[in-house]
Formats: sequence, structure tokens, C-alpha cells
Amino acid sequence: MFISLARKYRPKKFADVAVQSHVSSTLKGAIARGRVAHGYLMCGPRGVGKTTLARVLAMALNCDRRSENGSREDEPCGECQSCTRIWSGSASLDVIEIDAASNRGVDDARELRERAMYAPSSDERYKVYIVDEAHMLTREAWNALLKILEEPPPRVVFVFATTEPQKIAQAAAPVLSRLQRFDFKRIGTADVRARLTAVFSAEKLEADDDALAMLARAADGSMRDALSLTDQVLALGDGKITAERVRDALGLVAEDEYIGMLDIIADRRAGDVFTNVARLADAGVDLGSFISGLADMIRAALALQLGGEAPDLSAHAKRSLEERKTRLEAGNLLRMLTAIGELEPRFRRSGQQQLLLETLLVRFALMDRTVSLEDVLQGLNAGGSGGQGSSVSSAPAPLEVTSVRQTPGLRVAPPPVDASMPVAESRRGAVPSPIPVDLNNLVERWGDVLGALVASGRAVLATALENSLPTAVSRQGVVTIELDPPNDFHEKAIAAGSREILAAIDTIFSGATKVLARPAATSRGDATAAPKRLTEEAVKVERIANLRKRDPTLSAAIDTLDLELLD
Repeated sequence: MFISLARKYRPKKFADVAVQSHVSSTLKGAIARGRVAHGYLMCGPRGVGKTTLARVLAMALNCDRRSENGSREDEPCGECQSCTRIWSGSASLDVIEIDAASNRGVDDARELRERAMYAPSSDERYKVYIVDEAHMLTREAWNALLKILEEPPPRVVFVFATTEPQKIAQAAAPVLSRLQRFDFKRIGTADVRARLTAVFSAEKLEADDDALAMLARAADGSMRDALSLTDQVLALGDGKITAERVRDALGLVAEDEYIGMLDIIADRRAGDVFTNVARLADAGVDLGSFISGLADMIRAALALQLGGEAPDLSAHAKRSLEERKTRLEAGNLLRMLTAIGELEPRFRRSGQQQLLLETLLVRFALMDRTVSLEDVLQGLNAGGSGGQGSSVSSAPAPLEVTSVRQTPGLRVAPPPVDASMPVAESRRGAVPSPIPVDLNNLVERWGDVLGALVASGRAVLATALENSLPTAVSRQGVVTIELDPPNDFHEKAIAAGSREILAAIDTIFSGATKVLARPAATSRGDATAAPKRLTEEAVKVERIANLRKRDPTLSAAIDTLDLELLD
């Protein structure tokens, strides 16, 4: 008769239970000293040994080979008739297992309470009630058990096992004070792998190291799941278990797929995302599992990038990530992990999972690279040095801007400005443009003026002018620029860089003599303006405006890096 590995290798003693030594040692000590409590609550993830330790406790309390002089043995023998029946889950007079998922009502609780009033089958034995999935009991059922848990009959022990103790706290908080609580640990990959190695040795089976590592990772902290998955792999065929066999049996995604996706992101090949995701979908890959696996790979890459370790990673994947250290920056990896964490709850409920995955990966491939704070400050200093009469060549290197937001319909043409000359000299030596400056022409080609500033190394000054527009040109050539919304820092930057702005205007027009900057008329407190409806977007805009006023440096950084207020 076939017996699954999870049942065949279920521990029979406290010492055999992996990882949960803090629980097994306490229970052994309680039995040895005769201080067994009347109620226990065992909490933790699935497959970590809650029900197993409850059975071992029942075996130890009712073992037939306990010494005749009444001394307590802290370990069951695991071989006598009583231990065998309890370990296998067979019917026993003194040990009753109840599934609370199907016996959750108040009537079931009352029946349990009445049965508990009967004494054990002998004076040396204990009546043990093991209630699995205890969080499924209703509030009324807990209330029915409350009195007997507070004042139980002699030699009666209740053991409640649950994966969701918070539900018990919500439904029946008074119960928690009447039970001793044990929190079980999630079993680490190394411990699962060690246990699998022992089981394979006992079964005289061979397996690759990578195959064992894949089984341990797929178990996700559950020893029972690890053994069940091993049964699934063994059912696929005979012979040595390889990584390919595990991958085929469990439908796992090869590590090379994740490495290849990281290469696409690093190379900014956004177009290849759609082909690769479609291929995975056609192969029947669970896209939710793919996102989780990609997150694990990015997390491992981040750990290696920061000088840490990635113990759950195979040797092949670790070598591949080490080779890509120079292409994957820690800041970008952290942003990717944040984006995956924000998407995952919505992804599980979505009916367009492939679309969401493709959108996420395209965002990663097109993601702007991180910029150091020193570069931002250096760019700000370069933008404000023009008002002191210093030359462009002697100013600190400006912050590189890959793109400038422009008014739709306008084009940016590189102006013929020699950046190696002082700004004033470049204006005097420039050939006057035949186009006379007037308001209509200047507004139409305002984007070209901004482009000329960027080309001359005044990217920060161009950023200050992005939210502005010429509103008047006098006969004397005085150009008036209005800022909307008002920004004191930008107004001062425009005043300090007025000569550079005139130089940029002179590359296209002739006749401009002076530049003035002022807040927009609609922003100076128009009393007749109609009140605006308060919306979430309006509140966000107001908060950004207040942040800009308090910190001019932050204001410039918001414009330069195109930052967005999240909360």
C-alpha cells in the first residue's frame, strides 16, 4: 500500500520536529515536571508541524511504556499500540481530533463540552482534544467552550491549531487568556533542503543539488508541501531527479527566463517584453508565479548589489547576477520591487493579468535611471551662477537632462551659441536675426528659446521657464514673462539669468533688450475669480505648491527630475 512521504516521515518524537525547538522543548519540560497545561493554542503557517506536535504531545501523555513508578517520560516511544494509533490518526478513546472547518457550530461545541466531562480510560492517561482549523469556530461555539476552558475536568487537555490566530482574537478574545500560545516559525529553505536530503537517503533516491533547492523554494516554508511536491516529482518518472524534471512536474519557470527578463530591462529593450510575455503565456506559465519569481530574483540581485548574501539562489543564478552587477543599479532594483509590491494585490484579482504584467515590465524597461543628490545640487548651482557674471566654461558641470517638456506643436532647434565664451561676449559677437521680436512670434517659438538654453548648458534655467509664457513685448524690446503658478525661486533664477535668456532670444529674433519676470495675473489673488471645487487632485497641487515655497531646492528638483507626490 502506497503511503505518501508526508505521512511516512511524519515525526514521532519531539526531537524529530524540525525548527520548532522552542515549542517542543517547552512541552517536553512540562511533561517531565508534571506541569501540563489544560489548553494550548498553536499558531503558524501551514505545514510547519502544529498538528504533528499536538499528536506527539498526546502520544507522550498516553504512551503505554511509561514507567510504572509514575515518573513522567518526556518523549513517546512511538512504537506501542497507543502511540501507533495516535500517530496514524486512527480512532482512540482518549485522543479525539476534530476538524473545526466542518464542526464549527455551537451544537458541535456543546457536544465537545459534554464529552470532555467523561474521565480518561485509565488513571494514568489523559483525554486530549485536538481541534484543527480552530479559527473556523463561530463566536457562539467559543462562548460555549469558554467555561470548560477556564475550569476543565482533571486530566483533560485541549489543543487548538490555527493558521489565523487574529480571527480568534476578533471572535473570542477572552479565550486567548485561558490558553498557552505557541507561535510556530516558518521553515527556512536550508532546513527544508536538509530534511529532503535525509528523506532521499532513507528512500535510496538520487537528486541533483539544484533539484533539491528548487523543491525547497517551491515549498515556501512548509515541510509538508515539500514532501508532497517530492511525491509529485517522483510520479513523473524513474531515475535520478534533475532540475529539469522538477521544473516539468511542478510547472516552474526556469531561472534563465528571469535572468533574460532582467537583461531586457537593463538594455531598455521595451519592445521585446511583449514577445517574451506572450511566449510564457503560450507555454502555460502562471503569470502570478512569474511575478513572484521575478521579485525573488530582483531581491537577490539587490542583496548582492548591496554586498549581502542570497542563500536561496542557485549557483548558476548567483553567477549570472554577479556578472550583471554593473548593469543593475541598487536604486532601480529597489524601485522595481516597490512597483511589484504595489501591483501584486490588484494583479491577483485582475482579469487582464497579461496586460498588467506587460505594462509593468515596459515601465521597468523605460524607467528613468536614478540621479545622485550631488548631481542635482551641482546642476542647481550651475543654473544660478549666471547672475554673478561668471563664464559658462568656469561653472560646475550642469545636470544632464535627457528631455525637456515642451508646448505641443513647438520644436526645439539647437542655437548657434558658443558655450565656451562668456554669455555677454557671445551676444555681442552673434549675427542679429532678421526676425523682429514681437509677442505672437515669441509665443509661437518659445519652445525654441528653451531649447537654445538647454543647448548652451542652462538646463536648470530652462526648467524655471517651463511653467512660464511671454505676455508682453514693449516697443523698447522689454519682454515680460509671467510665471503660473508663482514661484519665488524660479523668478529669482530668471532675473539672475536674464542675459542668458536674451542671448537665447537673439538666436531667433532681434530687438529684445530686457527680460522681466512676474507672477501670473490670475495667481495674484483675483477677488472676482469663481471658487474652485475642492478635489483630490487640487489638494495634491496645493501641497506641492506649499512644498515648493518652503524649499526652493526641492522645487527645482521636482521640475528637473519630474518628481510626483505619492502621499
